[in-house]
Amino acid sequence: MSFQTRQENELVYHTSSLLEGGGLIHGFSTRLGGVSEGFRASLNLRFGGEEPDKREKVLENYHRLCAALGAEESGLVLSKQVHRDTVRHVTSSDRGKGLTRPVDYTADALVTDEPGVSLMVFSADCIILLLWDPVSRSLGAVHAGWRGTALDLPAKTAGEMGRLFGARPENIRAAVGPGIGPCCFETHDDVPDAMRDAFGVGAEAYIAPRGEKWTVDLKAVNAWRLRECGVRGEHIDICGTCTACCPELYWSHRKTGDRRGVQGALIGLPREDRA
Repeated sequence: MSFQTRQENELVYHTSSLLEGGGLIHGFSTRLGGVSEGFRASLNLRFGGEEPDKREKVLENYHRLCAALGAEESGLVLSKQVHRDTVRHVTSSDRGKGLTRPVDYTADALVTDEPGVSLMVFSADCIILLLWDPVSRSLGAVHAGWRGTALDLPAKTAGEMGRLFGARPENIRAAVGPGIGPCCFETHDDVPDAMRDAFGVGAEAYIAPRGEKWTVDLKAVNAWRLRECGVRGEHIDICGTCTACCPELYWSHRKTGDRRGVQGALIGLPREDRA
């Protein structure tokens, strides 16, 4: 169980051995291998932001990522992230939303069990997770910044996979992708207080003082909460890379503010006629 770094031409991305097999498509992008320029160079997956990127360049970046992962561009469904705990049930009627069609929802987590649909969430330090149950063949993609973490969004997403598709926690695999680590996530009292308010004394294991501030290990908090809801520890794969430590490989809001692109995580099942 581990994360691997893969390369397709100039495009660099990560996969988790925990999610391999069963026809599943998945990957965590880096900033390398696209056509965007300037402070968004090069595999920017963000349409908006400060001084918006040229749409044709972003579309080409999606084209390259999908080609590398074996995903259909027409089947992509993108999150519209607002740092809340909405989990959207995605169906084939949503195909293309966020890429070629307008998004008519806000959601920081997406779930589906339909082949031909690929879910995408985005990060520039926040924690992104991919969930997969090979028994019910349902899946989820989650964006959890510190607010989403305090709202227990990854565990709620696992719960929605159970409610909607019959997924059992002990069968769910979870890959926790690149994101800011406690080495760089230094905060005031608001973040640790939110964790304590949400999770009680159990959160203390993931909070440490640093002078007059604090560090919080968001990846570890989310992994702990997944275990608490019944996901087996051996079914959780955590990428140890900190996005803020590696600006040559990832965008980091902590490092550059809004002058940046975003990386993303994609998960999906191919259409049954392609499986």
